[in-house]
Amino acid sequence: MSASLPSPNPHVAAMSAYTPGEQPQGGGWVKLNTNENPYPPSLRALEAIRVALLNDGAALRLYPSPDSAPLREAAARFHDFKAERIVAGNGSDDILNLLIRAYAGPGRPIGMLDPSYSLYPVLAAAQGAPVVKVPVTADLSFDVAAVAGCGAAVFFLTNPNAPLGVAFPVAQVEALARAFAGLLVVDEAYAAFAEGDCVELAKRLPNVVVTRTLSKGHALAGLRAGYALCPPGVAEVLHRVRDSYNVDRLAQVAAAAALDDAEWLRVTSGQVRATRDRLTRELVGLGWSVIPSAGNFLLAAPASPRRPASVAAAEHAFEFLRARKILVRRFPHHPLTEKSLRISVGTEAETEVFLAAAKAWTEG
Repeated sequence: MSASLPSPNPHVAAMSAYTPGEQPQGGGWVKLNTNENPYPPSLRALEAIRVALLNDGAALRLYPSPDSAPLREAAARFHDFKAERIVAGNGSDDILNLLIRAYAGPGRPIGMLDPSYSLYPVLAAAQGAPVVKVPVTADLSFDVAAVAGCGAAVFFLTNPNAPLGVAFPVAQVEALARAFAGLLVVDEAYAAFAEGDCVELAKRLPNVVVTRTLSKGHALAGLRAGYALCPPGVAEVLHRVRDSYNVDRLAQVAAAAALDDAEWLRVTSGQVRATRDRLTRELVGLGWSVIPSAGNFLLAAPASPRRPASVAAAEHAFEFLRARKILVRRFPHHPLTEKSLRISVGTEAETEVFLAAAKAWTEG
């Protein structure tokens, strides 16, 4: 009998992998497609890495803190939260995976708004968990009763929403948490650029988890660090299903140092918000339709006298920009996003290049 290629589990064979934003090779690109922070990270984070590599990097031969104590303790200081109720992960995507692994599965659906983060269904499929999608309403909000009654064991609420950029009021999120029988996960990947957050809900309510990443606000996407702020009892459950040593030594110390540098965050997030607001004004002035954003990106529908806003106009503008080595992102599979481009906020110089190209497309 000859050997043959083994078959994966049926639910894995049926699933599709997540498609990340394009990572271009070579230089010269204006990269506005994956919502990375346009500015370098805190110097304190770089210094923490340098110290960790002293003595020819001898510390790297040792395993890091198994429960990411430096990162958890810094997050506790940052949020005035109990460290024992914080779980660290290899980016917040790791945390999302842990939550689904622990609380969802066959017969225990996850829920999400539609549109929202497209990784959620992929993580659910890997655990054999069904997915329930609740549509974003016409006014770019959500119906509390519809979400509360969707039947999900765990519901992921991206706030601010990606890819739309809208932020949901804390009072509305609290009303949902009180009406929902399952675990409500508020994914605050973009909270650094918004006016408020839901951390207090995780302190007070028994079914709210708030997840954070160091990728966006703290400019550490390349290191992969994130964490969950949990109600009592949830952190212990996540530790049961967490991989050992799931955050490396350099990511732990750099993330901790970044969280401790409140002034860097204040200045940098302010710069991003200012550029975001300027970008909004300029695009509206060109005749593009822009959803007011609380993130570090905009969802904008390109339009011109020759090309009214449409799927075809969005595709044409996307290719026009790409031909000029400007990368943005399209989400063509939903009515709320199909006519638009998602544009990450770049530096002022990158914004000038993008706006010049946008103007050329509009006038062409």
